[in-house]
Amino acid sequence: MKRYSKEFGKKEKVLNYATQTYQLSRPNKVGSVMALIRECQPKTFEEWEKWYFEKATTDGKNPTKITKESLEELGERLYVKIKEIVIPEWTEAFNQLTLQDCIDYIFNLTINRTFDGFIREKSVIEDNLAKAFPDVKFEESDPKLDHAGDIDYLGWVGDKAFGIQIKPVTAKANFGNYSTTERMKASFDEFSKEFGGRVFIVFSVDDKIKNEEVVEQIAGEIKRLSKARR
Repeated sequence: MKRYSKEFGKKEKVLNYATQTYQLSRPNKVGSVMALIRECQPKTFEEWEKWYFEKATTDGKNPTKITKESLEELGERLYVKIKEIVIPEWTEAFNQLTLQDCIDYIFNLTINRTFDGFIREKSVIEDNLAKAFPDVKFEESDPKLDHAGDIDYLGWVGDKAFGIQIKPVTAKANFGNYSTTERMKASFDEFSKEFGGRVFIVFSVDDKIKNEEVVEQIAGEIKRLSKARR
């Protein structure tokens, strides 16, 4: 099978890092590409490219049409971010890095952060959502299931369930522009087909829910699932 993807060699890592860090490939920048290509069902690359530039718009409250020029502008922004921010930051980090930093990082990543994340997730559920919705049975997602990487907890309403993904943020974090990846959207859709309920992303600062409006959204979903049982 002929492949159309370009290879960037050793530059791939820095290009990918900067693109993800500055969210330059999110649906609010380039549209929902997987949804678009599934709608198009192209037989050739040229057919897909033509369809994309005819149909693609940015996701969000005020969608704008995506053009070749707008993609070029994203590439220019990526270049500036790498040259003016990423390279100087990495150069400083490389110069300061020690053997002990690497040893400490592996221990911290494996043990400390895992424990912190485990306690935070349990607290968000047990000290917040379980108290707000005492009739819902919350349980940890089975790690063997396909969606386990994206769903941390299930909330059972009878024989149907909604999903919870818990994302830690800092107290000053701006999550208003956060958008799910195409892979996550597909995972959430599969979950909904299997369990009947939506997936909600809960942003947490320690044991507190930062996007408090999600609690009201979950309440509405519980009501919907309860009616579906009748």
